[in-house]
Amino acid sequence: MLNTPVPPSAITAVPAARHAEGVSDDEFRAAMSRLASGVVLVTAQEPSLDPDDPRAPAGEDVGMTATAFLSVSLDPPLVLVSLREGSRMDDLLDEQPLWSVSVLSESQRHIAGRFSMKGRISDRLLFEDIPYVRGEHSGAPLVGGALATLECRTEQRVPAGDHTLVIGRVLAADVRSADGGPLTYFRGRYRHLS
Repeated sequence: MLNTPVPPSAITAVPAARHAEGVSDDEFRAAMSRLASGVVLVTAQEPSLDPDDPRAPAGEDVGMTATAFLSVSLDPPLVLVSLREGSRMDDLLDEQPLWSVSVLSESQRHIAGRFSMKGRISDRLLFEDIPYVRGEHSGAPLVGGALATLECRTEQRVPAGDHTLVIGRVLAADVRSADGGPLTYFRGRYRHLS
């Protein structure tokens, strides 16, 4: 068999993988990037490894940046957050029903970036220099300077493709700061309203 060079005109790009419905991952991602969304920090406290032993190490605080967060119902007050299936937060909220949300302000872009890093350092170190208080109902960190905070209890978990939709009943809500505008996410970048 002879190795004959292939003319450049005969080389074609490999088409993007398409789902049965016809849209590719890249097309879907590009279309959804045009939807501006608010940015929140979802937090929860890992339970102690041995709650019956006072000498056992306390559980670690865990945090995750989310842009897929929304209000579901006023009566009862429900919110929804979408978590990547199998992520640390998804696994934690499967066993820990109490969690919190801090609605980040435009000046808190560094917090959003810190908690969305892949291959990041321990969550304990991520919280180290961020001012926060513990939620009275959830025990989870509520970030200082956030536009609003919510404390929630999981009501329902719904598998949805490669994500889990966690619906939480709001146990407490507080508007901690009225300064500045919201941090938003649009076209793959954190932005603020101008």
